[in-house]
Amino acid sequence: MKLTRFTDYRLRVLIYLAAEPGRRATVAEIATAFAIKENHLTKVVHFLGQQGWLATVRGKGGGIGLALPAGQIPVGAVVRQTEGADMPAECFDNDSNTCSLSRICRLRGVLQEAADAFHAVLDRYTVEDLVHNRRALTTLMTRSRRPDAATAARPA
Repeated sequence: MKLTRFTDYRLRVLIYLAAEPGRRATVAEIATAFAIKENHLTKVVHFLGQQGWLATVRGKGGGIGLALPAGQIPVGAVVRQTEGADMPAECFDNDSNTCSLSRICRLRGVLQEAADAFHAVLDRYTVEDLVHNRRALTTLMTRSRRPDAATAARPA
């Protein structure tokens, strides 16, 4: 199974915020950390907010943060919500299926089993499980928030 770029971005946003619980971040900050365009990330954040996984606060001191503890955000649910129904082959879409083998083909059952196994693994994890290495994650993701040591050492 392959995840779309938006699912990848949604998981990254959740990881970013879970790495520093209780801290709010901005879309610009996260976009810089992952080298993602802000307009793409805005859509990602909007979707996560609609699903109830993010809380946004407007105004001074505002930003985005997790709406739930990271341990209550199942990775499998995030992937299902963002990817939609599994469609590993044309035969999974009853409206557009033109495969002449559909009625007797066994591939559909095999692909369904594979998709179920994929989701079963994701269902075993929460966002909290993805951030046990908080210190290392924070170090990598927050480089964009700190001035470069070489730049900071130069006289103005």
